[in-house]
Amino acid sequence: MKRENLMAAVKEQMPERRWQHTLGVMETSVILAERFGGDTVKADLAAILHDYCKYWAVEEQAKIIRDNDLPKDLLAFDKELWHSHAGAFIAKTQFGIEDEEVLDAIRYHTSGREQMTLLDKIVCLADYMEPGRDFPGVEHIRELAKISLERALVAGFDSTINFLISKGKRIYPLTILTRNDLLEQIQQHTK
Repeated sequence: MKRENLMAAVKEQMPERRWQHTLGVMETSVILAERFGGDTVKADLAAILHDYCKYWAVEEQAKIIRDNDLPKDLLAFDKELWHSHAGAFIAKTQFGIEDEEVLDAIRYHTSGREQMTLLDKIVCLADYMEPGRDFPGVEHIRELAKISLERALVAGFDSTINFLISKGKRIYPLTILTRNDLLEQIQQHTK
């Protein structure tokens, strides 16, 4: 499918505000890919699709997770995590995306994962810090992103974890593992 057609299909799935967010993630993903030596085409593609299922009914997202080879433990955690795995599934089955690196970047843009690839890091971080994002600490994340994907991601995950704690919500274990893995990567780089 051509990029323009893919963008039109994605735009139909979300309100205008979320579409503007998606455009911001696309722009930021390409900038980060250029800055850190990533693949700009893959970064753009994953960014286009990263929130495809975000506004689907939660029942539909849950059904995709239940009926397919997706992590069932997600269903016990915040539904905000579901769209990433459902979206990667739809990207593959509906749009024919076969590149596992792109699919993984979509799949893990909310929770992260241990040993994130460069593309995973780029899309996850772009989602945190695209120009339309405005939350306490986002400017700090943007500054860190000028020098280190890992440091910026730790700050982003810290923000998410603190938010979830403040709301009395459970934290998906993979997010904790991701943060710890990123800290280990930072420590390895500073030795």
